[in-house]
Amino acid sequence: MKVAPSILAADPLNMERDVQRMIDAGTDWLHVDIMDAHFVPNLSFSPALAEALHKRFPGLPLDVHLMMDNPEKYIGVFIDAGASVLTIHAEIDADVAAMLDHIRSRGVKAGLSVKPGTPAESIRHLLPHADMVLVMTVEPGFGGQKFNADMLGKLDDLRQMGYTGLLEADGGVSMGNIAALREHGLDVAVMGTAMFRSADPRADMDAIHAL
Repeated sequence: MKVAPSILAADPLNMERDVQRMIDAGTDWLHVDIMDAHFVPNLSFSPALAEALHKRFPGLPLDVHLMMDNPEKYIGVFIDAGASVLTIHAEIDADVAAMLDHIRSRGVKAGLSVKPGTPAESIRHLLPHADMVLVMTVEPGFGGQKFNADMLGKLDDLRQMGYTGLLEADGGVSMGNIAALREHGLDVAVMGTAMFRSADPRADMDAIHAL
């Protein structure tokens, strides 16, 4: 099981220090939330930050989540900036399958994200185009929200559909619910507050890796 600490919970004035702490603790990926203040009611980060992170930590896979109405304008930009995984939302009004295929064609893992209110069945036709499905376990836009346990069933639904790609969850994921998420098929845990504010992130990551 992989851990992807979300830099949304890092100290923006000490980003390098906080990311290095996650690396020293044994992180697998680094989760980078990109918000456009339209698709979600918040604004965060830019391609420049992703590029800076990639240059400073070249061996660390960047898991970039585009919470945007028009991700097609930025797919190439973020891939060039160093994204290893690039996730777009199923809910946007666009040819999502074509975008996922384009991401794959650039040699990057294509991720597909769904909000809590979006049923798994509605993305069945998109699953063959996605290397990973990111199940939002809170409404996207802000960190520190409470985990929605109802989303465990969505993980089950995706596996029952025959989806064999990676399953990722983001939103209130913590040491208190990580075992249940694993039991329901989770492969990648996005952890913001729970990891960046952990007293011992290495011990926590070791415990998750052992699941």
